Amino acid sequence: MKQGIHPDYRYVVFQDTSSGDTFLTRSTILTTETTTWTDGVEYPLAKVEISAFTHPFFTGQMKIVDTAGRVERFERRYGKRRKASAAAPAEASTPEGADATPADES
Repeated sequence: MKQGIHPDYRYVVFQDTSSGDTFLTRSTILTTETTTWTDGVEYPLAKVEISAFTHPFFTGQMKIVDTAGRVERFERRYGKRRKASAAAPAEASTPEGADATPADES
């Protein structure tokens, strides 16, 4: 393995900020905070918004986490297009003079 190009693979404590749950695993993430784990050793601390403790797939509960108004911004940008595109197929009809049924070419 080439020396000096790989990140430091070390133990890191991840904390779920929405539930407060923590778990210890190995990672290459760079952090500035540290915390003391249950074994008395101090480890780097990485805070995450969603983990296996709070993810809807694992909990079976749907929960929308809105970080910095992203949901509202998405609705403002694309909500109008969705409503307009739903109305467009209803307005589209056969052109005048065109037969609604295909002609037999036999």
